Amino acid sequence: MDDISATLHLSAAGMRAQGTRLRVIAENIANADSEATAPGQEPYRRRVVTFRNALDRESGAEAVRVKDIDDDPTPFPRRWDPGHPAADASGYVLESNVNPLIEMTDMQEAQRSYEANLNVVRAAKGMAQDVIDVLR
Repeated sequence: MDDISATLHLSAAGMRAQGTRLRVIAENIANADSEATAPGQEPYRRRVVTFRNALDRESGAEAVRVKDIDDDPTPFPRRWDPGHPAADASGYVLESNVNPLIEMTDMQEAQRSYEANLNVVRAAKGMAQDVIDVLR
């Protein structure tokens, strides 16, 4: 049962990490159309999640953890709109560096990883139930 317990802890760590990633992706998508509101101001900057391995003390195995949530350094796209209140002296307005297509691709990847970990939890739960049934 210790291996099953360790499996559950590791899969739960993966689900937590991908859950955080999904939250950040949702934040990015929600702010994709933001733009600067005044000259010299920056619009919403895309954020990205990075992961690290960490020793899970309870199971003794390496588990995934969120390392950091960083700003994406990609430059902001500029749109020429000289009448906009946030236009600079050249008539350009800064737009968010969020690309909805990239966010949707990242979201699908995170969702698949989350589902894979959930399937491991379901399999481990089934194995534990089988052991309990045999011991009855």
